[in-house]
Amino acid sequence: MAGGNLQYQFSRLNFAEKLIAVNVFIFLLVNLLPVLFGISSEQIISWFELPEALGSFVSQPWSIVTYSFFHGGFGHIFWNMLLLYFFGRIFFNLFDKQKFIAVYFLGVIVGGLLFMLAYNVFPTLSATNAILIGASAGVTAVLIFICTYIPNQEIRVIFFNVKLWQLGAFVILKDVVTLASGENVGGMFAHLGGALLGYVYARQLFKGRDIGEGFNKLLDSIGELFKSKTKKAPLKTVYKRNTTKNTKNKVDYDKESHQRKIDAILDKISKSGYESLSQAEKDFLFKAGKED
Repeated sequence: MAGGNLQYQFSRLNFAEKLIAVNVFIFLLVNLLPVLFGISSEQIISWFELPEALGSFVSQPWSIVTYSFFHGGFGHIFWNMLLLYFFGRIFFNLFDKQKFIAVYFLGVIVGGLLFMLAYNVFPTLSATNAILIGASAGVTAVLIFICTYIPNQEIRVIFFNVKLWQLGAFVILKDVVTLASGENVGGMFAHLGGALLGYVYARQLFKGRDIGEGFNKLLDSIGELFKSKTKKAPLKTVYKRNTTKNTKNKVDYDKESHQRKIDAILDKISKSGYESLSQAEKDFLFKAGKED
């Protein structure tokens, strides 16, 4: 009964919240296994972390994505998940799950690729061994995407309001300064890779180009391969009066009308910014995001 309730509660979460739940579960599992079974957490993470050496990466190519589900400590996962929750809510007020998946995971991939590129190009880094874990690249991609798409929208930060473009600029400046100081060099390259993806994605979206469309189609194709093929029972031909045609047509019309309203609001945002929306339009987008 409890398991069914948990499954129901999980199904009600938006995709960002589901990612948070999965990340927290993995974090707890990795830290409990050494205590309960004596399995080293480093040994577990080694199967999923992203190595800087290309030879090692070839032996575990899945790590270009899986590294983002593992964290090095409580502070590491706490701040990542807090930012993911906050900016995920803003994101789903504007866009659907498919676009979030594209921005987040492309940010993870680009961040990972920039990390490996840096460690295989720059001499001072190539002499050291490093691994990458953490959701920071994906979280930064979502954050910078939002800051680029609605730059003049204000948010409350403790005691004062700041515009999103100012917050985005601060995040990038902080990462550049940290990189220059030599602290967490690999992580900072991953952050900047995610930031680059988020910025480019939003700018291209302004031009009517969704650079994540191909990525989503690829994921859909992979998903189709894993769908179980259930055998269908023989069908009997039975005459039945078609009473659902009108209902179906009405549902299709309602869906099209709903989508047209969303498109009109997004077009208004792209031209005049999020702050130009009325409260009713903001509420409509919020409800539409929760439905997706």
